[in-house]
Amino acid sequence: MFEFTLLGTEGAARAGTLTLPHGIVETPAFMPVGTHGTVRGLHPAEVELAGAQIILGNTYHLHLRPGEQVVQALGGLHRFSTWPRPMLTDSGGFQVFSLEGLRTISERGVEFVSHIDGSARTITPESSMDIQWALGADVAMVFDHVVPGQATWELAEEGMERTLRWLERCRQRHGELAVATAGRQTLWPIIQGGTHADLRLRSLAGTLARGPWTGIAIGGLSVGEPKPVMHRVLEELGPHLPAAVPRYLMGVGFPDDLLEGIARGVDLFDCVAATRNGRHGSAWTSTGKVNVRAAALRLSDAPLDPACDCDTCRRFPRAYLRHLFMAEEMLGLRLLSIHNIRFLIRLGEQARAAILAGRFEAFRRDWSGRYHQRGES
Repeated sequence: MFEFTLLGTEGAARAGTLTLPHGIVETPAFMPVGTHGTVRGLHPAEVELAGAQIILGNTYHLHLRPGEQVVQALGGLHRFSTWPRPMLTDSGGFQVFSLEGLRTISERGVEFVSHIDGSARTITPESSMDIQWALGADVAMVFDHVVPGQATWELAEEGMERTLRWLERCRQRHGELAVATAGRQTLWPIIQGGTHADLRLRSLAGTLARGPWTGIAIGGLSVGEPKPVMHRVLEELGPHLPAAVPRYLMGVGFPDDLLEGIARGVDLFDCVAATRNGRHGSAWTSTGKVNVRAAALRLSDAPLDPACDCDTCRRFPRAYLRHLFMAEEMLGLRLLSIHNIRFLIRLGEQARAAILAGRFEAFRRDWSGRYHQRGES
């Protein structure tokens, strides 16, 4: 149920298929983020129509509300949310470490104050496994110690070493749960180490020594470091990653970042930016970013992006989208979210086809040239 087949490469770029209990994911692929068990503002059928093969659920938020016991009692996150395809849950590590001033880190885990009701909570490596097992996603992530993007070598080493120690505890607990219930979920580790190449390689070596794994995630990037630094980390780490399993770059999903990640061997991505930007009136198009509130769109009967095949672009002109945002109509937020999600999913599809055809570098150059050819509309 947890198999990855590499079908083609061009340079470091890869195209493959990932088989999971709830279906097959063709890679490279973008995963829309369903923080609260829903991709914000969208019906599951709309997300599926946009081409999503797999979505992400947020362990921290679902633990706080409605609680994993509720989700489990109602048949797990797939049945609860009515999402029929594969699903991945993050560990909650990024969220609790983002609660600066509201959390205390110890070797046991992280104690924090709920942002919802102020209650005292604790997540440990073991309880993160318990929560994710109850949620029932196809892929669970280990509980990791995330450090800021500009972290010093010493701070990054501390987080990396703690992540390795917690990895062993996650592996042990997840293995106990899998044995008890015949196994229906796989566990993926997370490579940490900040922007420091030696720490990243140490993290990878320690992770592989605790394997085998059906996938590997790269965490702690796109958290404040310059983009060229993120690219360098991927370039340094990529040649050492096992080729036989998928690589997941966590929290990265702006269009140019996705394409640059694919060029450096990444298979899976996730990010909230697609829907967040859409709700704020910002749309990605094949010729750059568009602000739909711009006065220049007031009389435009052109589609948002003539090259896009999403329902928003097939049906609605730019002038109407601008009207919805100026009138503060909820439909506008939803239509741009649909477009942005489809834009990223389609970019993964296009990259995959180009890799399999042996023309990825040409596609990458052409796409980047169009995307950056002008400023924001």
